[in-house]
Amino acid sequence: MNVVVLPLFHVLNAIIELYKMVVIASAVFSWLIAFSVVNTRNRFVYTVMDTLYRLTEPALRPIRRALPNLGGIDISPIILFFILWFVQEVLAGLVQSLMF
Repeated sequence: MNVVVLPLFHVLNAIIELYKMVVIASAVFSWLIAFSVVNTRNRFVYTVMDTLYRLTEPALRPIRRALPNLGGIDISPIILFFILWFVQEVLAGLVQSLMF
């Protein structure tokens, strides 16, 4: 059982860590666009922006729908980050309980 569960846990944990980095990059990139630090007319910038949007928007959209309007503040990436962290902790607890 440990032969399958432990590597699967490590793969899932790595995927969640990478997705958390994508969420952080998306949030930082949106700030750079909002403060006109990067030019969205640049093709490379647009491609990065579009890729990050397509990767994060399916997870952020339901959170944004559930949150009340906070004006110009978008806390959905923070909530998604905490959800991903919670999933990691639950998986770690499951693996630890299966080991003993």
